[in-house]
Amino acid sequence: QVQLVESGGGLVQAGGSLRLSCAASGRTFSSYVMGWFRQAPGKEREFVAAISWSSVTTRYADSVKGRFVISRDNAKNTGYLQMNSLKPEDTAVYYCAADRRQFSSTVVADSARFDYWGQGTQVTVSS
Repeated sequence: QVQLVESGGGLVQAGGSLRLSCAASGRTFSSYVMGWFRQAPGKEREFVAAISWSSVTTRYADSVKGRFVISRDNAKNTGYLQMNSLKPEDTAVYYCAADRRQFSSTVVADSARFDYWGQGTQVTVSS
């Protein structure tokens, strides 16, 4: 069992940066794929980024590629999402999630694969 708690959200002006953290409980988090998803009001939840347990492999949504960086520190049981050059369209509730299966670039963007979810943290980008 893994419990996830996000933090680091807030209000930022366009062009600014935020770093989200995802603190995990459970000894097996280091072996899980970690992902970040977001959901804006009136929209479906969408994939943002994912990282393999070893940090060797990552994948990003096209909308955030080059601006966001996903990382993890397994010794601290914590994952991160560094968000730079933020845009108003990045406004959403951001969720971290963990998947027990192996990283697969072809399906990692599917939220249904992820077994554990945090409660979300609000990110608001003003224009």
